[in-house]
Amino acid sequence: MSYTNVEKYDEMPQFIASAVGLRQSTRQIPQSMGVQDGVKLIVKAGTMFPANDATAVGVIFGPVDVTYGDHAGSVVIGGHLYGNRLPVVPAAAAKTTLQANGLYFEDAVGMVR
Repeated sequence: MSYTNVEKYDEMPQFIASAVGLRQSTRQIPQSMGVQDGVKLIVKAGTMFPANDATAVGVIFGPVDVTYGDHAGSVVIGGHLYGNRLPVVPAAAAKTTLQANGLYFEDAVGMVR
């Protein structure tokens, strides 16, 4: 007898391509970046920080609760990420800026069994 468990995700669960060379920095995440999630304002993991344009300095590592105001959060500033697993695909200007600072994007391939 076998059992099958199916989990459904809104987006792919892991966007870190490699832990080797991964650099993170603590930044103040503004409440204005939050998206309503039930009764809370949450900034999703994988969100470009501070914006998805040439001003980008990194990608938010984990979800940040900004319901009650700005909050400290971890931002990936160097390493390799799966760009196609982020909640929003990085803009060309953001990719250029981040790659110049050591943060690279790769495309994840699907798992085949």
